[in-house]
Amino acid sequence: MCCLFVLAARTSTKSLVVLALFLGQPNHGGQFCSEERSFGVAVVLLFFLIIHSKTSSPPESEEATGTEQQVQQKHPIPPKKKVPDLIVSTPATTPATTTPSPPARDEFLGPPECVKKKLIRASCGLVFCPPWERCIEGQCSCKPPYMCPTENVNSVCGQDHKKYRSFCQVMALSCRTKKPLMSHFGSNCDASYSKFSSLINGDTGVVKVFIPNKEQPENNEELLVCSEQWEMTAANVVCREHGKSLGAATIGVHEEPSQQKCVSFRCQGYETSLAECVISNKTMREKVATVTCYDASQAKNDEQCGFLCANTKCVSLNQTCDGVDDCGDRSDEMCCKQCRNNGFLCKTGVCLHKDSLRDEQIDCLDGEDESEKHPTLDIRARSAAHQPPTKAVSEYISPKEEMRASRQHLEGQLHCGVPNMTTVDNMNEQERSSHRVKRVVGGVPANPTQIQWQIALEEHKKIDCGGAYIGGCWVITAAHCVRPSPRAFKVKFSLWKKSRAQDTTDIVPVEEIRIHPKYNPSSYENDIALVKLEKLPFKDKCLEDNPAVSAVCVPWTTHLFKPNYTCSISGWGRTADGRASQVLLWANVSLIDNCERFYGDRFKPGMMCAGDLQGSVDSCQGDSGGPLVCKDELGVSYLWGIVSWGERCGQPGFPGVYTQVAHYFEWIRIHTGWSTVTRFNA
Repeated sequence: MCCLFVLAARTSTKSLVVLALFLGQPNHGGQFCSEERSFGVAVVLLFFLIIHSKTSSPPESEEATGTEQQVQQKHPIPPKKKVPDLIVSTPATTPATTTPSPPARDEFLGPPECVKKKLIRASCGLVFCPPWERCIEGQCSCKPPYMCPTENVNSVCGQDHKKYRSFCQVMALSCRTKKPLMSHFGSNCDASYSKFSSLINGDTGVVKVFIPNKEQPENNEELLVCSEQWEMTAANVVCREHGKSLGAATIGVHEEPSQQKCVSFRCQGYETSLAECVISNKTMREKVATVTCYDASQAKNDEQCGFLCANTKCVSLNQTCDGVDDCGDRSDEMCCKQCRNNGFLCKTGVCLHKDSLRDEQIDCLDGEDESEKHPTLDIRARSAAHQPPTKAVSEYISPKEEMRASRQHLEGQLHCGVPNMTTVDNMNEQERSSHRVKRVVGGVPANPTQIQWQIALEEHKKIDCGGAYIGGCWVITAAHCVRPSPRAFKVKFSLWKKSRAQDTTDIVPVEEIRIHPKYNPSSYENDIALVKLEKLPFKDKCLEDNPAVSAVCVPWTTHLFKPNYTCSISGWGRTADGRASQVLLWANVSLIDNCERFYGDRFKPGMMCAGDLQGSVDSCQGDSGGPLVCKDELGVSYLWGIVSWGERCGQPGFPGVYTQVAHYFEWIRIHTGWSTVTRFNA
């Protein structure tokens, strides 16, 4: 009979191999050890293990891999636990990693799942693209220069001695070539006139700039960079300008023996040259800015890295989530749960620079940074930031002002999400409470012209579905509400009572119905359709101007509104007692996440839930295709969902299921065109 000894001891991998081989030796007859021999072997091995456990193995410890040394250095452990013995047993084939993952305990940086996505400035699901780019499938892409606005802009001189119509146009070209092109604002651009340049002193790191002189355009004015507003964002720009793709490693201050003429630079992070940044008026200072550019080899060898940027640059952990673009690609500001150094946190988890608050340019997707609920910086705060409380006359044209003008022009091309208030008779909350009825379950009657994007979809003189007007000649509804027979349908605008038109009601025939190509009628997957209206005779529009009709905006990103956000639904659906409502009803609902817990695998991508878990508010039969609308911080309404399906209308634990419109933005855009569907990133 063979005896099996199971011995447990802390030992090296090499010793375990020896033990395994020793115990596994067969005898001459092909059988394993006898009881007597096994007992003797066990005694010898036990003695060996006792001796080994009392000794150390310095040579093996010294042979630890780079990863092990890094772990030991970062996380020293008391000797009594002897954890290094366990680390030594790590297979030698383990590849050395560049940097450790950001600590999960950091109170500012967001979850590792977000950081792993490597979100950057171009990730337009979370941030806006500049005017010379547009958002395509979640990434900012360069526009052709001709698409830039030409109104209220200043001409720009390029480094190639050409004159460009606007800042947007020259940046569109730089976007495509990935090279600095702008020199300065002006119209004297040929080779006889000076151009912007910069210099980094190789010994001191002092930054020097040469700016064309307004009085003598053929000459440059030599200036230093003031230290007061010098930040890593601008330092990254000047290093990239000098061929260092990962930007700056450190910034500092150099004290001159006497006061020197200098200017400050405020950059956003997307610039390829300091010429593209905001330049302050000249002043006299002794303390000037310095920079050390980042060596690309540091990205792999720097073991002190606290955060690994998407571009492989290493920055310290306390440089993340402070509103300053330390990485150079903004990846250190894209996944945050709170902001350091008075930075401003958008609901999307992006930290903005403190100076972005109320600067007349929307940076958070929902416009929260420009909301009136956030006061502007007081005089003391502005003084500390070296900014006057009122705008001073600048010696230099501001690229940020040019960008703001271009964005206002582009975003002003489309009017949506704001009803015509002259036709809306608002009810206060007390009136709503006193007129509660059972339906849009828990809904109340709307005023006759209150919900100006709501439409009724009539099929053979019967209304069973709703929809939403998104502008131009387009309406969005649920795919299960329509079929490819346009002549069977009519769209009714500004309808209040289901059975009777009012003075503001318009009835428009349908030209075409476009059902999503992957719509599945059995599962309601991709339950979305576009209804194209017929144009008026001899006109390039589909309905006459109507103050009671407004378009709702189409969201371009699924990150615009978060779970638990309060939105509204509307429709003529059945009430809780099973009767169809005769007037348009509306109700507030909350967005609900993790809807798989209610519907399992029936819940598909492109679906979302809303209502409340008590079942007191819900959409029911007859509301299909109707709008679920969310309003951002600036009061602009977006079509966030389309009433699709659900179970046990108005019952606890079964929230309504909606088609998530933002999930289908690209499909909508392809059919309707940019100008119809979005104010931003177009």
